[in-house]
Amino acid sequence: MMAYTFYEADNRVRRYAEALASRGDEVDAIVLRRPGQASFEIIRGVRVYRIQRRLIDEKGPVEYLLKLLLFLARSSWTLLLRNLKRRYDLIHVHSVPDFEVFAALLPRLMGSKVILDIHDLVPEFYASKFGISDRSLVFRLLVWIEKLSARGANHVIISNHLWYDTLTGRSVKPTKCTAIINYPDLSLFYRRPRSSQESAAEFALCYPGTLNRHQGVDVAINAVAMVRKTIPNVRFRIIGRGPERDKLQSMVQEQRLDDCVMISDAVPIEQIAAVMADTDLGIVPKRKDSFGNEAFSTKIMEFMAMGVPVVASDTRIDRYYFNDELVQFCESGNAEDFAAKIVELARSPEKRDALRSNASRFIEQNNWEVKKYEYFNLVDHLLGGRRYVHGPQDAESTSAAL
Repeated sequence: MMAYTFYEADNRVRRYAEALASRGDEVDAIVLRRPGQASFEIIRGVRVYRIQRRLIDEKGPVEYLLKLLLFLARSSWTLLLRNLKRRYDLIHVHSVPDFEVFAALLPRLMGSKVILDIHDLVPEFYASKFGISDRSLVFRLLVWIEKLSARGANHVIISNHLWYDTLTGRSVKPTKCTAIINYPDLSLFYRRPRSSQESAAEFALCYPGTLNRHQGVDVAINAVAMVRKTIPNVRFRIIGRGPERDKLQSMVQEQRLDDCVMISDAVPIEQIAAVMADTDLGIVPKRKDSFGNEAFSTKIMEFMAMGVPVVASDTRIDRYYFNDELVQFCESGNAEDFAAKIVELARSPEKRDALRSNASRFIEQNNWEVKKYEYFNLVDHLLGGRRYVHGPQDAESTSAAL
């Protein structure tokens, strides 16, 4: 696994790596390091190599790009040295950025298979973040890099089915591409009792995730400001980092919400799950812009797995996967509608129970324990000569060094 990310906080990278390790494969992860972290650690059977320190303090796209290029150079060198000692059967590269796949170029020429896993469509993400047109030169350049990067891999994974249509329409053949969404890991996200009587006395809301504009967390804060008089014991916990953090903290102070809105740094997945267990409603307030409208994350399904009803924006992607019996949808960007739906669910334990019950049945068929075999089959097919693993009843597979 190779990714410009913090391993312990990246659900998608960890799911793949730890699933492979649990079936007997040998897995290394080449990733970023937070200040104070060890350069090497073993996490749930995965050898984690943190090769570059990162503070999320980029002032603009140029500084961000320079850090990506530095990681490309360091990961290329690390990968080559380790591959010379013992050849990797498979190198699974995670984007953003797409061009990180070229760190695996020499190992691929030496016989390693390469997967490029596109978490976010970079042209759309960049256009949303920096306000550029999809007809601009920069956007077209990013699409060209996407196409070139796809050619550098034996297979491409894309993180949802809407983006599968986009990607196969412009950059990669359908036969070389697979859509695998972020399914919840039930070993981490499962129903559990509230941690204390104090937490049970609150009506707790939670948003765990990155703090980018398209996530719409500011909309949720405005909604909480509207409902606090109606629900005096409301508490909103925001967990994450990102460029909007200072703006969101200023909103909290300006609206005098310090007693009911708390913003804390991103934490390892295990700790996030513990906070989510103390939650009455999960909040997913994404904006329906060009990126947020189609970017799928696992937050909704993780809340479902933990028995927590969800209030979410009516984005195209979430309407694609869910319906009104599973999620309480609100008009994207409309704080008044979010506030109204929060109050409605706070006053109706019966409706919360119905959402919880429907979601539980949905998660029984849509979780990583069930769906990981799609990934195992892809890995084994690329490696050739492996026995395919079609489901939980046929879970044993010949190990590989990954």
